[in-house]
Amino acid sequence: MGDILGLVVKRLGLGLIILLVISVIIFFMVELLPGDIAQAVLGQGATPENLAALRKEMGLDQPPIVRYLHWLAGAVTLDFGNSIVTGASVAETIGERFANTLFLAAYAAAIAVPISIVLGVLVALLRNSIFDRVANVATLTSISSPEFFLGYILILYLAVKTGMFPAIASLSNDMSFGDLLYRTFLPALTLVLVVTAHMMRMTRAAIINLLASPYIEMARLKGAPPWKVIVKHALPNAWAPIINVVALNLAYLITGVVLVEVVFVYPGIGQALVDAVSKRDFPVVQACCLIFAATFILLNLAADVGSILTNPRLRHPK
Repeated sequence: MGDILGLVVKRLGLGLIILLVISVIIFFMVELLPGDIAQAVLGQGATPENLAALRKEMGLDQPPIVRYLHWLAGAVTLDFGNSIVTGASVAETIGERFANTLFLAAYAAAIAVPISIVLGVLVALLRNSIFDRVANVATLTSISSPEFFLGYILILYLAVKTGMFPAIASLSNDMSFGDLLYRTFLPALTLVLVVTAHMMRMTRAAIINLLASPYIEMARLKGAPPWKVIVKHALPNAWAPIINVVALNLAYLITGVVLVEVVFVYPGIGQALVDAVSKRDFPVVQACCLIFAATFILLNLAADVGSILTNPRLRHPK
């Protein structure tokens, strides 16, 4: 147990260092953008006095390194400052949006993870069969299609032509849980089509790679049926790479939903990021990027820990 705790602490420390480096990149990349933030807020008709007062209020009269340290200190306490456009707290502005994104990601993951693992086991069990070839073609097609393209196809056939689901995922506080699932089904299905294909192929590859192991050959020589060889002998040893793939795809579900949220006008953090970029609301942009980076690093840490717990050999790499 001590070895596992030590590895978790090391991974967590490395993740914090990476997040610190990313925060530097995020802050100074925004600083390098052309134009004057104060001028963009007040418009071309602003007087020099008004510009100077706004720059002082926003701290733009201070050196960049000082502003970065102030921003980083606030980010540690989840205080990202105020929105330039609305004047509201950035944390309050994106807090509800981030909760909506987490719900959409959880909705898609609840469908995609069990389906992808079951399909991965089936295609490994039926390797080189017609079912395996059809599944490979379908997954390659899904992986090769951009999210926005899949989203528009689903809108065309499931919303416009049939009217089964709404094309716009509008949410309200008074809707029931069933209505929430119904209205967010199309964006969730878009994400499911993308991540299921990847997870299924990686599950299939992990199991097929283990089928050449000596203990699998021994199980076959003993007369064990193919399904038992995979489920009882191959699958338990394939959990480490499968957990890695699942965790990385969960990270994608949270950090890669920007296009999907824009297509379905879903009120998530991806939509908030696009709106903030179009309005040059830089505090919101910086906060969204930092949240995406922290989420991705945290889920990578979860993938490492899950792999270590399911594979004892990773606890003692020497």
